Formats: sequence, C-alpha cells, structure tokens
Amino acid sequence: MMFSKVLERIALMCSLLGGLVLTAVMLMTCYSLFGRNVLGSALIGDFELTGVGAGAAIALFMPLCQLRRENIIVDFFTAKCTESTLFRLDRLGDALMTVIFALLSWRCGLAAINAKETMGASMLLGFPDWIVFTSMCIPFGITALIAAAQATQTVQHHRAVS
Repeated sequence: MMFSKVLERIALMCSLLGGLVLTAVMLMTCYSLFGRNVLGSALIGDFELTGVGAGAAIALFMPLCQLRRENIIVDFFTAKCTESTLFRLDRLGDALMTVIFALLSWRCGLAAINAKETMGASMLLGFPDWIVFTSMCIPFGITALIAAAQATQTVQHHRAVS
C-alpha cells in the first residue's frame, strides 16, 4: 500500500511538471507569434523547443494515465465477456503495458547515453539531445513500475477476495 501511495505522488508530480512544460511551450509560442507578426522578429528555434516540450509533456502524462487506467480501451469484442475473462484480459493488458514502457524507457536510456557520447544536438539551438531522451526515459520507467504494481496488486487482491 505504501509503495502505491509513493507511485501515486510521483505520477501526480510528473503530471504537474508536464502541465508546466506545456504552459511554457504555449507561452513561448505566443511570444514567438507576437514577435513574428507584430515586431517582425521571430524566435529562433521555437519549433525545436515545441517538439522537445511536447515530447517531454506526453511522457510526463503517461504515469498518471496508467495509474488511473485511462488508456484507450476498445471493448467492442469484450463487451459480452464474463467478469473472469475481463479480469484476465486486464491483467494481460497491465503486463503488456509493463513490457512496452520498460522497453521504451530502456531504449530512451540507451539513446540518451548515445546522444551524450556523440554530443548530439538540435540544428538551430544546439539543444542537447540527451536531455530530450532522458526527459522521456524517466517517466516511461515510472509508467512501467505503475503498470507492474497494478498487475501485482490486482492479482493479490483478486486472490484474497476469491
């Protein structure tokens, strides 16, 4: 129970950080548009920063999305399934989400290491690529932990109730 409360707080903090990132991107975009259309001076690299910010924000929202089980579910084929079958399918979904996000986190981690070693950076601003990959690696890892905890807790809870 304590572990799930910690994960819940981390997921909420990630989501708040994602909201702050999107707010910063929105303010930067407004500034850039105002500068371009009114002052005749564009903000250099605004497209790069928008891409970086959007990618980070999406990754930062994933832990809370998984925690609240608000991923898209298409229940067309499972609408008439028994509760037991739905339970098994949900556990399979949790296991698959664990694997998918663990792989995403791992690959982003490797990409961050590679980008750091090769000093990869964006074209206009020279923004380090390793920061981009790291900003996605950590929330994806947290999402994998949440999915694994949900699968484990739900299985234990189901066995205790049965």
